[in-house]
Amino acid sequence: MLPIGDVVPNPRNPNQHGDKQLRLLAKIIRKQGWRAPITISKRSGLVVTGHGRLAAAKILGLREVPVDYQSFASDAEEWAHMVADNRIAELADLRIPALKDLLIEMDSGDFDMDLTGFEESDIETLMQEVQAKTNRAPEAEAEKKCPKCGLVFVVEATK
Repeated sequence: MLPIGDVVPNPRNPNQHGDKQLRLLAKIIRKQGWRAPITISKRSGLVVTGHGRLAAAKILGLREVPVDYQSFASDAEEWAHMVADNRIAELADLRIPALKDLLIEMDSGDFDMDLTGFEESDIETLMQEVQAKTNRAPEAEAEKKCPKCGLVFVVEATK
């Protein structure tokens, strides 16, 4: 644990955290505690990962935050880790039907669904989109061949 005033965000962090995200993150930390420490570089002394968690801790008025120190061989390695931490999560494919099923199971009425990271309006929109896709007739697919390279691919027919 480190005093929050001793934790210095990296001014070159390209990831920005909006108010909505930080409010939800603060609520999750308050309810469930810390699931991952803030990573600080031994090289620069700056935050490498956890800028959002640090900002949420400030919203909560916390005096200390959990930290983990990491060694990096160069500035480039440190920055790559900072950038990759956000980018890798963006590359995940969200399986909407599986998400819908999980959200329905959790929504018992006595569980704060904000702890999923989705606000009530987000969940309603998601459920409406899933329902609309379920009600839509399947669209025909067609094979197309690229006239230049000969690659064959499948395209969905459009309405």
